[in-house]
Amino acid sequence: MKIFTIVASIIAVGLIIFSASKLNFDAILEGESATALITIVAALCVILLLQVFRVSKKVEKLYKKRK
Repeated sequence: MKIFTIVASIIAVGLIIFSASKLNFDAILEGESATALITIVAALCVILLLQVFRVSKKVEKLYKKRK
C-alpha cells in the first residue's frame, strides 16, 4: 500500500506541473485555464488525502503494536 501512495502522489504532482503549464494568467477563469485550475486543486486534494491515509496507517500500526 505504501508503494501505491507514493506512485499516486508522483502522478498527482505530475498533473499539477502539467496543469500549471496550461494556465493563462490573463484569463485565469476562462476556458482551458479554468480546467487546469480545477485539476490543480483536485490533485492537491489527492495529495492531502494520501498523506492522511499514510498517517492513519502509521497510527494503526502503533496501536496494534501496543496491544
